[in-house]
Amino acid sequence: MPPRKVAILTAGGLAPCLSAATGGLIERYTALAPEIVLICYRNGYKGLLLGDKIPVADDLRDSARVLRHYGGSPIGNSRVKLTNVKDCLKRGLVKEGQDPLAVAAGQLRKDGVDVLHTIGGDDTNTTAADLAAYLAKEGHELTVIGLPKTIDNDIIPIRQSLGALTAAREGALFFQRVVAEHSSSTRVLIIHEIMGRHCGWLAAATTYEYLKLLESQPYVPSLGIKRDRMSVHGVYLPELPFDIASEATRLRAVMDHEGNANIFLSEGAGVEQIVAEMIARGEEPPRDPFGHVKLDLINPGKWFGERFAKLLGADKVLVQKSGYFARAAAANSADLGLIDRCVRHAVTCALRRESGVVGEDEERGNELRAIEFPRIKGGKHFDVHTPWFTKILAQIGQAAPEGAPPAAPMVG
Repeated sequence: MPPRKVAILTAGGLAPCLSAATGGLIERYTALAPEIVLICYRNGYKGLLLGDKIPVADDLRDSARVLRHYGGSPIGNSRVKLTNVKDCLKRGLVKEGQDPLAVAAGQLRKDGVDVLHTIGGDDTNTTAADLAAYLAKEGHELTVIGLPKTIDNDIIPIRQSLGALTAAREGALFFQRVVAEHSSSTRVLIIHEIMGRHCGWLAAATTYEYLKLLESQPYVPSLGIKRDRMSVHGVYLPELPFDIASEATRLRAVMDHEGNANIFLSEGAGVEQIVAEMIARGEEPPRDPFGHVKLDLINPGKWFGERFAKLLGADKVLVQKSGYFARAAAANSADLGLIDRCVRHAVTCALRRESGVVGEDEERGNELRAIEFPRIKGGKHFDVHTPWFTKILAQIGQAAPEGAPPAAPMVG
């Protein structure tokens, strides 16, 4: 039976796809099945628990395409884990003795929702699957269709998550401005910290996009405005082993020759060592409701900066984070194409009541399909042997990982 009422929510961190995907779903339903009632839960699972919703009236349907031009989430986000009862209670989202899953399920029943679209990462979408399973036990059929949002691009088995391509490009544009700080002092060490807890894809892709920007720029070498000085001199990822001492020796030679050194750092690189040092000092690393270490509070960029600065003889250290700049951007044309394909398929799945996370399935020949929830996992690692990445390492003089194939031309 086709759905009569459809709900949409976005959750987790921001990504350059939330606004476009929300608008795309509204636009697609309006075109194919305008009789279906649409609502949006405000601020993700927080709004679902509180019954805080936005009815999609005619004016919003008419304006849905405008959302393609905006970043952020027009319906709001939050980080709420429905199975973390203690956190939900602490935040006043449930009352003592209540099960957040039961409260959320009850709200969906009360609102008469047949299909729930969740736009988020692995935590968001697997939580939605938990909701569907809970309701199924009570005889209420809920179709859940997720869209894979994360700038880390680390969802198994999805080839490309929504928003990541834009974030990489925006991070490159961010550093294109920051790199001029090398002229603010002598011997400047600039660390560009890029989001990516377990996966270094975003840092690698941002490096790739930035090096592409350098190819199109004119230079004035006699004034020190030259490509080598503006380039990336080191890129560090969670998946790429490296020795700080040997890297410092290499980077010191760059500093001596160019007068500065530029590092692109995935925020997850070296986290295990940072956390171990904190615990050894008797400090407990701050964590979010999902149990993840809060990387913005333990400050990996500062940790790397302090260690490299002395070894490189830097006069000035500048740590700049592009995460919030990149993740709040509006989707670019590359992402919009992927978002549109996924949204169209998501609505098709909804109309035939097929649950899953819509994406290109790496384990099924990159077929665009509703991937079964039990197969959705986070923490996919970036393959550091990828030819375009090994070419980057060769270009900047950094050691390639063992067993890396010969460097091949970079591809998008």
